[in-house]
Amino acid sequence: MWRRDHDRDPQEAGLAQLDGYLAGLGLNTGWLVIFDRRPAAKPIAERLATATATTPSRRTVTVVRA
Repeated sequence: MWRRDHDRDPQEAGLAQLDGYLAGLGLNTGWLVIFDRRPAAKPIAERLATATATTPSRRTVTVVRA
């Protein structure tokens, strides 16, 4: 997913979309990578982070922010 100027944080929509893909594949875990394309974004070394999130159907997803 991409995050651009004036966009809301795409994590919630990304988790919902990924939930459907994981269901179709019969998987309970996955990865969501969000690229921050905003001009004012900090350098990647400062913003790179990972966290665990849960999809609407309770699947576990590792979220990577770059």
